[in-house]
Amino acid sequence: MIGEQEATVTAVKPFDLHGVTYYDLALVFTDGNTQSARLGPEAVPDGLEAGDRVLVTMAANMAVSVRRP
Repeated sequence: MIGEQEATVTAVKPFDLHGVTYYDLALVFTDGNTQSARLGPEAVPDGLEAGDRVLVTMAANMAVSVRRP
């Protein structure tokens, strides 16, 4: 199942892996559920910070990308 859900970013932790910056995100959805996600640079908008509202693309109940609404 693929879809989008609104969420708020509660934490963003960038880290370097073989010269590429990846991101560990903590998200809280509008229904109160939380989820963490480890995403590559292609799946995270530039300048993402804690407190930002985002649309999370979900596949099989896993976050696969985030974008600003």
